[in-house]
Amino acid sequence: MLATAGASAGELHPPSGAQWVHEIKWDGVRLLLEVHDGRVVPRTRSGRVVSAGFPELAAVSALAGDALLDGEAVAFVDGEPSFSHVVQRVHLGSGPRGRAAAEDLAGRHPVTFVAFDLLRLDGLVVTALPWSHRREALEEIWLPGPSRTLSPTHADAAALWSATRERGLEGVVSKKRSSVYRPGERSRDWLKYPHRATESLVVGGWRPEVQSRRLGAVLVGSPAADGSGRLLYRGRVGSGLAGRAGTALENAIADCPAAPCPFSPDVPAMDARGTTWLRPELVVDVRSLGATAGGRLRQPSFARFRADLRADEVGHAQS
Repeated sequence: MLATAGASAGELHPPSGAQWVHEIKWDGVRLLLEVHDGRVVPRTRSGRVVSAGFPELAAVSALAGDALLDGEAVAFVDGEPSFSHVVQRVHLGSGPRGRAAAEDLAGRHPVTFVAFDLLRLDGLVVTALPWSHRREALEEIWLPGPSRTLSPTHADAAALWSATRERGLEGVVSKKRSSVYRPGERSRDWLKYPHRATESLVVGGWRPEVQSRRLGAVLVGSPAADGSGRLLYRGRVGSGLAGRAGTALENAIADCPAAPCPFSPDVPAMDARGTTWLRPELVVDVRSLGATAGGRLRQPSFARFRADLRADEVGHAQS
């Protein structure tokens, strides 16, 4: 189940009132964790099994003989979530090299599974129950232990909003206590409020730095809602590409096949000049000051490469 951006629901700040509960918006990788007969199987939003990348999550098997949990894998560095230290785990292979890399990362930057929902327990699917009942059942089976924690809940939206902003955390997720769990749906019963306007977009091309072949900018877009497979152009993003996160994107671009321009209508000539077009399959998060009336991002900057998302999981734009 996915959350709707609060701004698109007409709210700029988390809602108050007894019908709502609020959680920290963790900067991690969303996982469904299936526990059965002592075995733990983590799956990404796309349904891909990523057991090899998260060896420390095997300890979650102590919670129940059979359960399906929703939550996030979070790497805490100096007490703060670090997305760059967890997202690389998603693509580690299950062979000896992949397992060795995962064990090394687990030793240096261990991941914690932050659980926030319960979908099945002892063979009983509980998605039709209200959030408050599912949460109560989750708390009843929960045991303190390594590599796992419960996502705290808060009744005071304003206090949590202020506290997460002061600590530099990603934001707040607000949920109706009466909400049932709708797998695969983006519901207004769950609302998300990031402190920075961040949007997941698809990379359709890249441009090198001046007098260099290093990555200088990416051209990004949103999938059109008409199912045509085209991208609606949102802008050129050059800021923020330095450092480890930019290097991860540059490596992914090197492995991405070239293709005809995926944007329609055409990209402005100034932006298209010197661009290598790519098959639209890479996803990035971009921060901005919002968008113009024409949908172009204002002062965009690269936030991170989303190795955990496919292009078809990115929200549609309206043509």
